[in-house]
Amino acid sequence: MLWWGVASALLANVLYSTGFVLEKRALAALPALNTRHPARLVRHLLSSPLWLGGSLALAAGFAAQLAVYRALPIAAAQGIFISGLVLLLLMSSVVLGERTSGRERQSIAAIVLALVLVVASLRNEDSQAIARTAPPATLLAIAIPALAVGLLLYRSAELRARRRHRLPTAGVPYGVAVGLLYGVSSLAIKGVSGLLDLHNIPAAAATLLRSPYPYLLLVTGATGLVLSQTALQRCRASVIVPVCTTVTCVFTVACGTIAFGEPLPADPWRLTLRLGGTAVALTVLLALPRHEEPPTPHRTSPAPPRPT
Repeated sequence: MLWWGVASALLANVLYSTGFVLEKRALAALPALNTRHPARLVRHLLSSPLWLGGSLALAAGFAAQLAVYRALPIAAAQGIFISGLVLLLLMSSVVLGERTSGRERQSIAAIVLALVLVVASLRNEDSQAIARTAPPATLLAIAIPALAVGLLLYRSAELRARRRHRLPTAGVPYGVAVGLLYGVSSLAIKGVSGLLDLHNIPAAAATLLRSPYPYLLLVTGATGLVLSQTALQRCRASVIVPVCTTVTCVFTVACGTIAFGEPLPADPWRLTLRLGGTAVALTVLLALPRHEEPPTPHRTSPAPPRPT
């Protein structure tokens, strides 16, 4: 069961990375998207077969994520999800032609290290400590402020981006804002996975509808769709997605462990490995540049003097 969860998490990484890259490629051919016109934005997106293909890959990743949360604790699952950033950066370079900086390439090694630390902290008994539900009051007390902060941060990034004479943003503020929304969505996915019962689907559906999980998924899914696509169109996928993923993972580990009451490893060595992997992932976020480097001007040789 434990290693089935690891395999599902790695599959989700492949599907998410593929989906984001396909969407980014499709967005390059679409008109400029604007969050102030969400209906028009969605209409443009649905008109692109390539974007729809990317969305299907993301939906398949969502299904794999449901399986992950039934087999792995929150902290371990998020540590493995971070490893998908390596594939994302490679695909962005090969498929999208996005050039990564030296600092971003160094982050790949740090992400691999984070994955190794988290996987090394896993033991078979971790599957017995998986919580299925969270108290609704605790969940909402975490989710509502996080959604508010994410929306305010996105609006602030939009206002700064409209100012003249500023360096083009690398997308870090956008990634943090969307990451908070997807962090709440990740908690909702965790709750849905805990209430799924394929042996009694009508009863499971009734229980889900009485819980806050499907409604949080609806809000974060619709809002995240609008915000993430405009951010992805304006900034490099190799920046937006790593920042968003890192924020989502750190938020889910910190807040999900509290909301669902899943205990961390009691063994000091395993605890150090798991927390160390999360700390390395957070370091990657802090190390990424906030602005794109301005293009290096090409020197032109002076024109020869005209003969008199």
